[in-house]
Amino acid sequence: MPKERPLWRGAAFRLCLLSAALFLCLQLGMRRSWCPEEKPREPAAARAPAPSRGAEQRPGAVAAAGGGRRRVTYVRSGRRGSAEPACCAPQPPGSRRRKTVRWHIELQPWASPTPSLNYEASRFLKYISTSQISCEHMNLSSLKGYSETTKKPWSVCLDERFSLIHRIRSKKCRLYSLGLGNDDNQFELSMANSGCEVHRFDPSIKSAHIQQGRHLWHHRLSIDWRDPNPAIAAHKLHSNTKKLGTVLNEFGHQKIDVLKADVESAEWKILENLILEDVVEQIGQLVFEVHMHWPGFEVSGNDSTVVRYWYSLLRELELKDFRLFHTYKDLSKPQMFLKKEAFNASSCYTLSWVNTRWK
Repeated sequence: MPKERPLWRGAAFRLCLLSAALFLCLQLGMRRSWCPEEKPREPAAARAPAPSRGAEQRPGAVAAAGGGRRRVTYVRSGRRGSAEPACCAPQPPGSRRRKTVRWHIELQPWASPTPSLNYEASRFLKYISTSQISCEHMNLSSLKGYSETTKKPWSVCLDERFSLIHRIRSKKCRLYSLGLGNDDNQFELSMANSGCEVHRFDPSIKSAHIQQGRHLWHHRLSIDWRDPNPAIAAHKLHSNTKKLGTVLNEFGHQKIDVLKADVESAEWKILENLILEDVVEQIGQLVFEVHMHWPGFEVSGNDSTVVRYWYSLLRELELKDFRLFHTYKDLSKPQMFLKKEAFNASSCYTLSWVNTRWK
């Protein structure tokens, strides 16, 4: 009869196995805590050395995140032996500043608890009829070459506290004039005869550029007044239509002492573009003829919405430190306000502002 195995030997064997497994687990845990994890290897593109100073970065070297396309400007160093000349002149340190892109102005609150044309018109007309800053000298008759045949009072502020009169005396002033087939250019002639550099932009003239006298140039160009919002379907522009900022860059001009505009109801959108693109900060004084018999090009909405937009646009100018110093109500034009004979308003006003931060 076979000899029976003691029960205690089976229990001892199991206990040994359990102890060995527990010891192995402790060893693995301690090894993980002592040895840091190996970092995952970076992709080859990330480990590639940075290009040497002045080397050109070619398109496609870095993929755009998310697969979206973006336009990148590549600048060559301009070193001797490079295939292409340098793209752009280097800017001094601190000259670049990031601007917040806006596609629309901030609308002011309604003039009343509920939208009302009466309240909006009353607020707007009071605003453009009230001077925000005094100007004692607006008469161009003191300037050399002034003509009494000027049909409209295009008023500029010639007070000593502002720079325009000093720049006229030193023959360093610059005037841009925007028009549409207007024959009344006596204001421009007076400023040119005073020694100012005058550029008149009118798409109706026959030649691309005409020089009249020493200081007056006529350009077959119109300033773009289309809505800058990329979400709106873009219109095909004519070759002689450009943004004012583009014209300034092409002409090599940094500042404009006076910007005059008589553009037959395109002035609202031109003014909006100047504000949204921050070009208005490069202008010393604004003299605009505004039309109110209809909303204007690309201005939409009901009557109260339109007037609220007009008012908000002028308040944006105020936020840019422009102050209204003269208003001319043209009584020779129909007394209409948005196709209505109302509010004792004219269909045409000439408004003049001075940039109080202008140097």
